[in-house]
Amino acid sequence: MATIDVTVMGAGVFGLSVAYACASRGAAVQVIDPNGVAAGASGGLVGALAPHVPENWNDKKAFQFESLMMAESFWSEVAALAQAEVGYVRSGRLQPLADDRAVALARMRAKTAQGLWQGKAVWQVQPSGDATWMPPSPTGYVVHDTLSALIHPRRATRALADAVVAQGGRVVKAGAPQGQVVWATGWSGMKDIGGNGVKGQAALLRHDAGGQPQLFADALHIIPHLDGTVAVGSTSERDFDAPFEVDAALDDVLARAFRAFPVLAGAQVIARWAGVRPRSKSRAPVLGAHPTKPGAFIANGGFKIGFGMAPKVGDVMADLILEGRDTIPDGFRA
Repeated sequence: MATIDVTVMGAGVFGLSVAYACASRGAAVQVIDPNGVAAGASGGLVGALAPHVPENWNDKKAFQFESLMMAESFWSEVAALAQAEVGYVRSGRLQPLADDRAVALARMRAKTAQGLWQGKAVWQVQPSGDATWMPPSPTGYVVHDTLSALIHPRRATRALADAVVAQGGRVVKAGAPQGQVVWATGWSGMKDIGGNGVKGQAALLRHDAGGQPQLFADALHIIPHLDGTVAVGSTSERDFDAPFEVDAALDDVLARAFRAFPVLAGAQVIARWAGVRPRSKSRAPVLGAHPTKPGAFIANGGFKIGFGMAPKVGDVMADLILEGRDTIPDGFRA
């Protein structure tokens, strides 16, 4: 690869999605990350690709919806190129409803989802019943949406790096930026432009519920991966001293998970993770021209929805970088 068209700084899911989209269009691409692939927030355990509620529609929610609809074909292509499993499945999500007001609001959202989700997914209220894999609900009702999906973050990010290489790109730990430069450096890069980082802690349990919907209750994501594990997370810590160390906050998450979801009681904890997710002031991704590096670009701020946003982020950034077409929502600009 004598001449580089695009250099991406950062080998997390945003940076690699940009590199993948550019390589797919024939650009010569390199990705540079001194810490390696999935070393930051993209190397977590949870992998919830969950939509915003279908109301008060805006550019951010529309962008996320389009990206979630792209996800199945995107990750299927990545898996085929990388010859690796990414753990993607659109198995939906179940959420308990706490009281009559919550039930009424959920039913209203079911109606708005019919139009906003274009008949491609549903948000519906249904009895919780007595199924084993079901969040306990005080009202006896849950929301079941069919738009939510899940993915194995580490495997997916590493497969995405392999897919970039399979298309002629390279992923390295050191090198000189060449061509158009995109900064996708996660938490550290977000701090440089006035954003911040939010620490998250999660755990992985040995429990086989593959193919079941993900569960969400008491601010907990319960993610049944296809490999016979269940991820539980996560904390959202704005103030922290040890960004990459697990502590008592994760013990609290696990205790709450076991109380809320008795089916997990006694499951073996096989991994624990702590990391920092990049958060912009608006909580939306930051895409487009870099605000402090003239001539460069930025793709950062995935925060809690990075994997769900990644397919569309790659596309719009490739539009801008390679074709000069700016289709980025105004709310995403630095």
